[in-house]
Amino acid sequence: MRQIQVLVSDEQRQTVTDALQEEGFDYVRQRAWRNGDQEWLLEIPVPTDAVGYVLDLLDELGVREEQYTVIGSVEAAMTPHTEQLKERFASDFDPLTKPELRSKAGDMSRDFRSFVAMIFLSAIIATAGLLANSPAVVVGSMVIAPIVGPVLTASVGATTGDRPMLVNSIFLQATGLVVALGGSLAVSLLLQYGGFVPDALDISSLDLITVRFAPGILSITVGLAAGAAAAFGLATKGPTSLIGVMIAAALIPAAATVGIAAAWGYPRIALGSLLLLVVTLILINVAALTVLVALRYRPEQSGWLTAAAPQPRQSILLLTAVALLAIGGVVVGASVQQIAYEQQVNQEVEDVFAGDEYESVEIVTTRVRYGGISPFQEPQAVTVTLSYTGDGSPPQVGDQLDERLGAAGGQDIRVRVQFVEYQQ
Repeated sequence: MRQIQVLVSDEQRQTVTDALQEEGFDYVRQRAWRNGDQEWLLEIPVPTDAVGYVLDLLDELGVREEQYTVIGSVEAAMTPHTEQLKERFASDFDPLTKPELRSKAGDMSRDFRSFVAMIFLSAIIATAGLLANSPAVVVGSMVIAPIVGPVLTASVGATTGDRPMLVNSIFLQATGLVVALGGSLAVSLLLQYGGFVPDALDISSLDLITVRFAPGILSITVGLAAGAAAAFGLATKGPTSLIGVMIAAALIPAAATVGIAAAWGYPRIALGSLLLLVVTLILINVAALTVLVALRYRPEQSGWLTAAAPQPRQSILLLTAVALLAIGGVVVGASVQQIAYEQQVNQEVEDVFAGDEYESVEIVTTRVRYGGISPFQEPQAVTVTLSYTGDGSPPQVGDQLDERLGAAGGQDIRVRVQFVEYQQ
């Protein structure tokens, strides 16, 4: 439930109260003073999904929000028409009003010092979790990371025309990434030179790191879905705390991977993970912005973003936006090509083991490795992991897979086959 408090003049009072009674909304009124003038303060308890309806009604009657409008949460309301109103608006999908949206997004923002501190600590925890190959520790780093606040306030600022909110959110996102990268690199160097982790560690052997080498279809999917879910949860009555974990899951471990790869001297992995981090952040913001636009949030004035900015700054904003969109478009386009190739590889592998002679062999995973961090790099190797439950030694299938995959790709592809054995 919500309670709307609105201040109306003597001339507006009768018209407004008649309309509220006609619509079945309960209210109380009392005299109030503002700037030495007496007016009427109306308090209207309404279901959450009815807030937008009531505000639109008041606007039609000439009551502007900026006159004096307060929207607050109510634990419970017992009025003559409460239950009827709940039933009436129960099935209505009514996103939050712009003031509610800005307020909810603002509540998710932290002060600068606590934001930086929590990002730094989450990066340290994620780095330790990746080096220990511990998913539980990595998940813990996602829970405490406050990156969801700047992501959502950026989209809210863009769709409601709040330029200071948008600029501050972009600044916090950039600062958060720099702090996360620096924290991960610092703790990686500390663990390395302190002898806590071997210098000769092959980070490419850690499963939690190998999945973050470069952008791919899965990372694109996670970024888009996380951004869309966060925006939808923000604009409705949905929760945002768990969604924040999803956004952090797409960003914090990738930032930690960059620091680890840089500390252990893997520049290609570091650059690939950095590209993954930047692309994912762009996609999250684009998805969140798209959802809010789809929910019909719009700035009230056109040209609000650059109207107060000098010409050089307008050019910088435009070039930055074009560059970011170009990066995202390039990665998405390249990922489509990778998807097509990986689907072909999966189909060829399944065809090889479709015969009865391989009934004791099951496909566990098929992973394609590319030649570099660029999403347009050609595939270099395919690793096929199989499980074998039969007697004796596993069948020799390397040559057959090498022939099928080489013919399918039209190029020389190294094929690696590994079996996972289970003891019964």
